Amino acid sequence: MDSTAQPRNPLHGITLARMVEDLADYYGWEELGQRIPVRCFTHEPSVASSLKFLRKTPWAREKVEGLYLYTLRQTRQAQ
Repeated sequence: MDSTAQPRNPLHGITLARMVEDLADYYGWEELGQRIPVRCFTHEPSVASSLKFLRKTPWAREKVEGLYLYTLRQTRQAQ
């Protein structure tokens, strides 16, 4: 079995930068900071500072991935 093929993984091919950008566009930084209360989203937020923090902090990255998947499901159901 080819380990690179992930046809059922919705995060396959999605970069962390894209997740952060999409979530910031969808929710805005203020609401994103309320949903995931980490400093990189609440105090002078930017994609660059968020990526720096999220790459070093696995639990926060998991929260971002979870919110991204939730948002993806909600937008697909609404269509």
